[in-house]
Amino acid sequence: MLNVALLGAGRIGQVHAKSIFANRDCKLVAVSDVVADAAHTLASRYGAEARSVDAILGDSAIDAVLIATSTDTHSDLIERATAAGKWVLCEKPVDLSLERALQCQVRVANTGKRVMIGFNRRFDPNFAALKHALDAGEIGKPELLSITSFDPAPPPVSYLKGSGGLFRDMMIHDFDIACWMMGGAPTKVVAAGSSLVDPEIGAAGDVDTAVVTLTWKDGRIAVIKNSRRAGYGYDQRIELLGSQGLLSARNVLENTVEKITSEGTLTAKPVYFFLERYMRAYEAEWAAFVQAVKDDSAMPVTLEDGIAALACAEAAARSARTGEIATILPDMLSAR
Repeated sequence: MLNVALLGAGRIGQVHAKSIFANRDCKLVAVSDVVADAAHTLASRYGAEARSVDAILGDSAIDAVLIATSTDTHSDLIERATAAGKWVLCEKPVDLSLERALQCQVRVANTGKRVMIGFNRRFDPNFAALKHALDAGEIGKPELLSITSFDPAPPPVSYLKGSGGLFRDMMIHDFDIACWMMGGAPTKVVAAGSSLVDPEIGAAGDVDTAVVTLTWKDGRIAVIKNSRRAGYGYDQRIELLGSQGLLSARNVLENTVEKITSEGTLTAKPVYFFLERYMRAYEAEWAAFVQAVKDDSAMPVTLEDGIAALACAEAAARSARTGEIATILPDMLSAR
């Protein structure tokens, strides 16, 4: 039985607490949050204790920690937890700064503990099936990837100000999917971003609508489209053209009923929010982490994967700001 502590009792922390509790191979024993009442409330819901971070990291009976705190705390907590001998699953991104994430990579390497980064979309059954088909050679070599990721509505501007912006907070999921599908990081990034949904987002220095083109060394291309507003629901699609065919993963709809009449065809809308769309993915992600710890095997999503996605995000932000092509060099992906 894996004894687990959860750092962060906000919205995403509550999602993870549910996954931890549902897994038979682990036990949620402690919860910490900067808001003490939030930690107590979530801990009591699952029969755990509310504790400080120091108390959790100092408890040798706790085997693993799940970090679901604000992004600006991730690297520090990863380093502290691994130095304390804990296995770690940390929500994306690794950090707001690529330079800081690379420092974290070096310090973690010296602890002998492995870290998994929480890119839950890899564990979505539809996306995972697409990746399996790709790896099985069913469409030959991947050549052109298209990723659509539209939120139904933007989060509060107060959240966006500390999130690192659309490229680091929202599109970073898509950067990870692109690197996963294409087998590594691209070499060139071109981005365009605008504030079309909410002028307050632009005033805060962020964008809410963006398109990014990624190019790999061998010429393969990916196009990512993001918007903070799709009033019809949570729009999540992947299309991958290969040398021998095409793979696509479509939206998950509210129901599977289809009405066909002389007037046309009518189907349900996509589910409205990320919890409806990806709850199974969060559960599968946690199960994969627990299995890797039990087997003492490689994490299915590594700290290096998180750094590759963050390198893409920083390159996209730079390109959107300057209007120029941003280059990702090999030394940007690993600490020297």
